This record gives sequence, C-alpha cells and structure tokens, in this order.
Amino acid sequence: MRRDVAGPSRRALLSALPACVLAGCSGALGGGETVSMLVAGSLNDAVENGLRPAVDTRLQSAAHGSAEVARLVADGAKDPDIVTLADVALFDALLSAEWVAEFATNALVVVYDPDTVAGDRLAGGAPWYEVLLDDDVSLGRTDPDVDPLGYRTLFCLALATDHYGTDRDLREAVPRPDQRYPETQLVSQFETGAIDVAIAYRNMAEARGYDYVDLPPEIDLSDPALADRYGAASYELPDGTVVSGDVISYGSTLRHDAPPTRDVFETHTTGAYLTEFGFTVPDDYPRYRGNVPDGIAN
Repeated sequence: MRRDVAGPSRRALLSALPACVLAGCSGALGGGETVSMLVAGSLNDAVENGLRPAVDTRLQSAAHGSAEVARLVADGAKDPDIVTLADVALFDALLSAEWVAEFATNALVVVYDPDTVAGDRLAGGAPWYEVLLDDDVSLGRTDPDVDPLGYRTLFCLALATDHYGTDRDLREAVPRPDQRYPETQLVSQFETGAIDVAIAYRNMAEARGYDYVDLPPEIDLSDPALADRYGAASYELPDGTVVSGDVISYGSTLRHDAPPTRDVFETHTTGAYLTEFGFTVPDDYPRYRGNVPDGIAN
C-alpha cells in the first residue's frame, strides 16, 4: 500500500470563529446592508476568515451539516439569502432548487494527533484502516443523518474494504455511535483530547495545521474520473432520501436577489479565498445548472 503523509500542513493565522446565531436567518436585507448565509460546516472557517474580510457587505452567517441546512430551509425554519451545501445532490433531493452553482471540491483525509499512540502508528507507516480497527483508538466522525461528511465517511470505508481487500467490512466494523461530532466541532476535538484520529475534509485539516494521511483517489471522493466507482456506495437519510457516492462538490444558490446578495454570491463562489483555505477549484468551476438568473453566470 502506498502511504502519503502530507508535509508540513499550512497553519492558518486565524482559527475558525463560531458562526453567529441567526434570528430565523431572515432573508431581509436591512436596507441592502446585510446578507444572510446558511452554509456547510466545513466552509465555516473560510466564510468567517476568508469571505467576510473580502466583501464590503455585512454578513450574517451560520454553519451546520449540509443535510441539516437543507432541511431547515425546506421546512421554512430558515430563510437565508444564500444557501451553500457540501453536496450538490441535496439541492435536488431536499430543496428542489431552481439553479445551483458548483464552485469547489475537496477530498477526504485521515487526520491524526501525532502525540497519541494511534497518531504515532500512522506517522510510522501503519495502514490507516488497521489503526481504525483497534478498539483502543478514539475516532471522530460526523453524523451521516445530518452531514455529507458523515455519509461520505461511510462511503470511504465501504470503498476501502474493496480497494484494500480487507478481511473485515470496514463500514460495518469501524463506525460506532459514540464517534459522532458536529462538523463545526470535529477537528477541535483534538485540542480537548477527545479523539486520536478523525476522517475529515482536507481543508479542515489544513486550516488548523493538523497532520493527516492522504487517501488514494479510489476512496477519497476527489477524482471525477472515478465517479462511477464512488457511486457503488449509498446511504439512506432518515426521511427516506437515498444519497449515492460521488465526487465531493460544493454548491450554492442565491434565494433573494438584490445587488448586495449578488456581490457576496460572486465573491463566495469565485473568490481566491477558497484555495487559500484548502479547497480545490477545478478549471471549469464555477459551473452552473438549472434556470440561472441573467447576469449570474458570465
């Protein structure tokens, strides 16, 4: 097995700020001076410390797992100006959005604390899946019922079983209920000593400067050429919606159209801050689908 350990990770000068609590995440623009956003948890750091300084408009932002974000909007509990999810499929499955801009991608990695026994094993070259099978290792992951990172973790484990030819079904053997943490709090569990290892997005590890193991593209959900392979894995959400494995792709839509929201949306989906905060932006992104308003897709 080829094991790639990232070199010295980029350490962000600013740690992720907590997302503000929105009073209903209202779409009211307040005289054109405030734009409200509801975004995927893995974007929280980038939005707070990258997007916010890059726009002149005052932002109100909140971050949750993407499935939770979609349900809050679909149920009418939140009405933000901009909605951004870590899985573009949820726009169709839960929101029936008229149009979406796909604007960034990511990859799954295995993040670890090198000062733990598990981290020392990973740094020394032990296969990551063997480390996760050890009952003494505390793994952190997110809830698949509310967050794409959670069900993508299960996809990764299922694909890894086949890729490595393991004797045990990793999707069945590794996950336990006590491993689940909110996406916005996952990597911070290293700081409290609650976990030794986590399956997370690469940008989350790089933002905090944590050591991580790069996974092969056959299982890290990053390679468009392997989309059919990823699609062999699936997960059923509590409402019966079935989501299938695919390339990780972030999407956004503008729900309340006005000059301030357009300005924020354009910077949000095309800004240089995305790569600075660990996301990958393919050459053909952003790409648009659906009934896109005039002037959005140039």
